[in-house]
Amino acid sequence: MRHPERTWSVNVNRIATTLLCCLLPLSVSQANDDEFEVDTTASPLAYTAPDSELLKLDNGVILEGSDLSGLDTYSSGFRVTAGFSPWYLPQLDVGAEIAYRESDEVPISAGVESLLMDTMSLGGALVAGLRMGTFSVYAKSGLTEWRGESDSVPQGMDAGGTARLQGVGASVRVNRLVSRLEYERIDAPTLSHLNQLSASVHLPF
Repeated sequence: MRHPERTWSVNVNRIATTLLCCLLPLSVSQANDDEFEVDTTASPLAYTAPDSELLKLDNGVILEGSDLSGLDTYSSGFRVTAGFSPWYLPQLDVGAEIAYRESDEVPISAGVESLLMDTMSLGGALVAGLRMGTFSVYAKSGLTEWRGESDSVPQGMDAGGTARLQGVGASVRVNRLVSRLEYERIDAPTLSHLNQLSASVHLPF
């Protein structure tokens, strides 16, 4: 018999390990390059939100963090991003993202039945962005590991698994005003409440 909790922890560790293996060699190679200099006046990364910077390392890697909340009021969570700009391609931003979401009592249709399910998901994605002056575009692709809990799950309905995550976005910066548009989709019917198109305008003080 398979143990859902054990499968969940193994797959989450696999996602996190894959992201770190993809990002760390790039940052280490930059740190060992004698000609590399960190540009402290560079524009923010293409895929980051205003005022989300947590830490900037000496090798140029920037750690970002932000809270996540859904308009449906079911979901909350957080997102952590690590990214940098290669010194030989200053307009290109690359990085990795980890996002955790928790949703309570989400209405889900299972055939002719309806039920309420609590879901938890932890996903990782590789992110790439391109800065063109005040305009930036970015895309991300990765995997999300999820599981759901309900008082009664109909036979044949998935209560957990791995799903593909994809997203695209764009931002425009005019002086201090930042406008953002993003679409994110998780390829799992049970997590359809996490698919969203969001638009925002920020004016940092």
